[in-house]
Amino acid sequence: MDTLLDYLRDGLRIVSVGLNPSLRSMSEGYYFANPRNRFWKALNQSELVSGMLHPGVSAQKILFVDHGIGFTDVVKRPSAGISELRAADYRKGAPALRKKLLRYQPTVAWFHGKEAYRHYLKYTDVALFPLNWGEQRHRIGRSLVFVTPNPSPANAAFSLGVLVDWYDQLALFVSNAATST
Repeated sequence: MDTLLDYLRDGLRIVSVGLNPSLRSMSEGYYFANPRNRFWKALNQSELVSGMLHPGVSAQKILFVDHGIGFTDVVKRPSAGISELRAADYRKGAPALRKKLLRYQPTVAWFHGKEAYRHYLKYTDVALFPLNWGEQRHRIGRSLVFVTPNPSPANAAFSLGVLVDWYDQLALFVSNAATST
């Protein structure tokens, strides 16, 4: 299956976990490639990174190498939207994601949206906790879990400013987690 490559390695501060790659991201070769997706804008305005990153493969590599931010998805099959995903996709993808996160043990597994995290929990036989934004009670091995609103253009209920606020909270959370370990 053609899909986006995972950006995973030992020693990552954060692994960004999306629901699944978009068709646009597949064709462009990097995560959050849809120009209407607010990930890159929110990231650039947040405390997660210093300096301006222009969306693309090179920015993704800078995040990976210089900022310790990796990328993967709950489901690796690209689609035009969530409605195209099936239970079989989650049954296959969620346990595979769990193995990856247990293998690499990032400081924080960052889920983009409650739907991504809910499907991860449902198909890894983990009890479904009440899902809130921010820090979660559940850990994946030693990795803490943090959930922010999905920056997808389909999730317009959350403004760019709200996304930036959540990304800032994630930056503080990661900083505090790094100093307490």
